[in-house]
Amino acid sequence: MSATVKITQVKSTIGETRKHRGTLRSLGLGRIGSQAEHAVGPALEGKLRHVAHLVKVEEGGR
Repeated sequence: MSATVKITQVKSTIGETRKHRGTLRSLGLGRIGSQAEHAVGPALEGKLRHVAHLVKVEEGGR
């Protein structure tokens, strides 16, 4: 089984760039408090680095 992370949106996208909003959408987020679980990989790490100021990441989603 691959490693997973649980991602929670903790800040609003108001005032953020279109790229930041798109990145959150691609992660399955869109509202404060929404959560998603993803397998760890290079693409995910890049997305999280892009929106690190808007999300909280927890190791091991389950």
